[in-house]
Amino acid sequence: MSKKITEQELTKIQEQQKVLNNLLNQTGVLEAQKHGILHEFARVQKEVEDNKKDLEEKYGSVSINLEDGTYTVVEADGK
Repeated sequence: MSKKITEQELTKIQEQQKVLNNLLNQTGVLEAQKHGILHEFARVQKEVEDNKKDLEEKYGSVSINLEDGTYTVVEADGK
């Protein structure tokens, strides 16, 4: 003859397990989203670096005002 816990105890354990499984599932979804966002971030960061190189080739070493597009030449150290 097998022994059993009470229905109330079983229900409590089952509900707790459902909550844990749901939280684990949500964590997986968030990690997948994080992974995608980090890839997108790296892609955009590379685009920014490529654009900086293009601008530097065209204008030289400059500091660009992001508000109005004006720029000033950046002097190299020691000059």
